[in-house]
Amino acid sequence: MKKNDWKERLNVVYSTNPDFQYEMEENIEAPTLPPAQQRLRVQLDRKNRGGKVVTLITGFTGTEDDLKELGRMLKSKCGVGGSAKDGEIIVQGDFKQKIIELLKKEGYTQTKPVG
Repeated sequence: MKKNDWKERLNVVYSTNPDFQYEMEENIEAPTLPPAQQRLRVQLDRKNRGGKVVTLITGFTGTEDDLKELGRMLKSKCGVGGSAKDGEIIVQGDFKQKIIELLKKEGYTQTKPVG
């Protein structure tokens, strides 16, 4: 039975070449920079959140696993929920100062508050 991967090759309509092999793009993640070289920005955000305040951490350079690990640490230290995806960490609530202190304690020296 053939592997049905039609969702991964939606832009190929038809090929008459019997030896045609569709090449899929590989997403290459950037290596994670050391904490001292990360340029993180911490800000409060209310947009598209029903009036609720969240703390948004942006500027992380590295793998998705390292981003999720940092997000998990920040959420557990603040005792709240949130998410970590697409290069940003969302922590529910107004924890801007606490997160800046936690990040500096972890070695993220180039952390700056925004707004």
